Amino acid sequence: MSIRVLIVDDQALVRTGFRMILESEPDIEVVGEAGDGVEAIAAAKEAKPDVVLMDVRMPNMDGLEATRRIIAPDGPRVLMLTTFDMDEYVYESLRAGASGFLLKDAPADQLVAGIRAVAAGQSLLAPSVTRRLIEHYTRGAAPNAGVPEEVSSLTARELEVLRLVARGLSNGEIADSLVIGETTVKTHVARVLMKLGLRDRIQIAIYAYENALVQPAR
Repeated sequence: MSIRVLIVDDQALVRTGFRMILESEPDIEVVGEAGDGVEAIAAAKEAKPDVVLMDVRMPNMDGLEATRRIIAPDGPRVLMLTTFDMDEYVYESLRAGASGFLLKDAPADQLVAGIRAVAAGQSLLAPSVTRRLIEHYTRGAAPNAGVPEEVSSLTARELEVLRLVARGLSNGEIADSLVIGETTVKTHVARVLMKLGLRDRIQIAIYAYENALVQPAR
């Protein structure tokens, strides 16, 4: 089954370039294009893509607001495109539910691999980048008042795993740190996602920092 992709960018030449790259792949189908966030929302409803390749900065409605409106439990996953690796919009995009981001000048093979990863339910951010990005934008911000009630539903081990995910550790590193199997770590991560109503590891990290379950490095 092909991965259905919607390309959203305000530059027609950029959309054409992405389309040429993606349509050369046997397992990817480009099901539509949009030039801004408003068009993206309509196109996502009509084309029902698996992945939306979303530019951050666009006229009429930017990629951030479009992502907020497109994301749903059974909706497409969003992969953001940016020209800056520390674009201030990226953090907000991740909060809105995007599954990661790529730089626009990323090599073609990285773009294709990123779409496949996101379609498979993975987050497209290296753990170290996740930590750096989230710490950068949460440092100095006031955390939410009090610990959310749903945190009490986590076991002590699940809370440990949450904190280690937020610090950017991979499943293998968490397994080594806690002296447990990697499969067990995956189970704990899945339970944390379910209990807190989060989509992926990126949102676990954001949730942990915003609710002062971990503290940014100083």
